Amino acid sequence: MAYDEFLADRIRQHLKDKHTHFDELKMMGGLCFKVDNKMLCGIHIDKKYGDSLLMARIGEDVYLNELEKPECLPMDFTGRPMRGYIFVTPDGFDTDDDLSYWVDLCLAFNPLAKASKSKRKLKK
Repeated sequence: MAYDEFLADRIRQHLKDKHTHFDELKMMGGLCFKVDNKMLCGIHIDKKYGDSLLMARIGEDVYLNELEKPECLPMDFTGRPMRGYIFVTPDGFDTDDDLSYWVDLCLAFNPLAKASKSKRKLKK
């Protein structure tokens, strides 16, 4: 099962409408959107849930408040939730306004986020 390409197109269009330069990175059957070399949001296929989920990097300041919403789940790839990151179920991004809310929340946090350290290849 591949990620939801229609959702990817909706995210792309929202970022273009905001005149935001972004990059895409395919990861483990999903898709990650990056702004300023930092993860912004993405699409993850959840085998337990059986559908594509929106991964949102929203930061710790709003994390607990947003988790109270019924369409939000903690992001827990390893069985341990990652604070500042959530999954949003399809009910939470069904409309364009709903999706805009989440992407804009990610964009608001992005300038505060730390970029992951780039891995340099060792020469032999």
